[in-house]
Amino acid sequence: MTPFAGWLMPLRYTSETAEHQAVRHAAGLFDLSHMGEILVRGPGAGAALDYALTGYLSTVQPGRARYTMICAADGGVLDDLVVYRQGEQEFLVIANAANTATVYDELRSRAAGHDAEVVDATVDWALIAIQGPEAAGILGPLTELDLGAMKYYAGAFGEVAGRPAWVARTGYTGEDGFEVFCRPSDAVVVWDALAAAGAPAGLVPAGLAARDTLRLEAGMPLYGNELGPDVTPFEAGLGRVVKFDKPGDFVGREALAARASEGPRRRLAGLTMKSRRIPRHGYAVLADGVVSGVVTSGAPSPTLGVPIAMAYQELPAAELAVEPAVEPAVEPAVEPAVEPAVEPAVELAVDIRGDAVPADVTDLPFYRRSK
Repeated sequence: MTPFAGWLMPLRYTSETAEHQAVRHAAGLFDLSHMGEILVRGPGAGAALDYALTGYLSTVQPGRARYTMICAADGGVLDDLVVYRQGEQEFLVIANAANTATVYDELRSRAAGHDAEVVDATVDWALIAIQGPEAAGILGPLTELDLGAMKYYAGAFGEVAGRPAWVARTGYTGEDGFEVFCRPSDAVVVWDALAAAGAPAGLVPAGLAARDTLRLEAGMPLYGNELGPDVTPFEAGLGRVVKFDKPGDFVGREALAARASEGPRRRLAGLTMKSRRIPRHGYAVLADGVVSGVVTSGAPSPTLGVPIAMAYQELPAAELAVEPAVEPAVEPAVEPAVEPAVEPAVELAVDIRGDAVPADVTDLPFYRRSK
């Protein structure tokens, strides 16, 4: 167990590599109750979110979800969010645990003048995620919901193990899977039912360490690493979440428009190492021996068998065309790939404790699940 954003969280249950591989080949069970849940409801809820966030949330249909961001006036990212539209006038905003208070305060301030109520509902929800190719088969018998008909980034109210829940087909691992929001008093029942149903299929409980290597392979950003107040969505390769075509103003529009027109000064890239040495957060990236960037996340990849990293690389030290896959297709058609996507114009390396360890540049994500 480890302290995390005011919670005690499981770092690993047994082996983080075994937990990672279980998610890739069978299923893993995650306790994500530390995530923040903020309810925005009322006739003006959609308009309030359109102003508060970069996305066009009022166009999201009930029962669907949207990945988006909340930015400061200068365009810096305050948090990346998933927003579920649970009804015509109800939206559930999922914030990172460390940022829940900030997101709540900002949403309350930005909703002023709209006919909308903002409620911190974090204590009302427990969150259990089941991720992996066997997830639908394990969860299916425990709910009356038609999981086969549920699209990616969609959700519905129903029951799981006889307990009321909001079930969504989302996740943070690069695999198919579901997130089950239930009452805290029902969490143990739901967890135990999923664990028992999944044991024959190879499901195991998985902790934060496996969740980090899974999302890294899938090219998914982590707030505090790839995202932060000093980063705009465009630098992170996520400019598509900024919807300039929505009517009216939104916080950060002017600064983000300026950044979009001038182009990114740096880009988020994938690196695969040419040795077994591991690039870590904060390590310098070298282009022909000169510092040109910094590693944001790095770890051994259990799937690819080599150390990998995401890093911000200054331009034009290396021209990279990368786009992290936050919302992959339900059935991506490509197997894991580690070959360099482009020939770098310079020799790249990572400064690992004084040694320039060679690296190749790759497109993100490092891994897409097969059909």
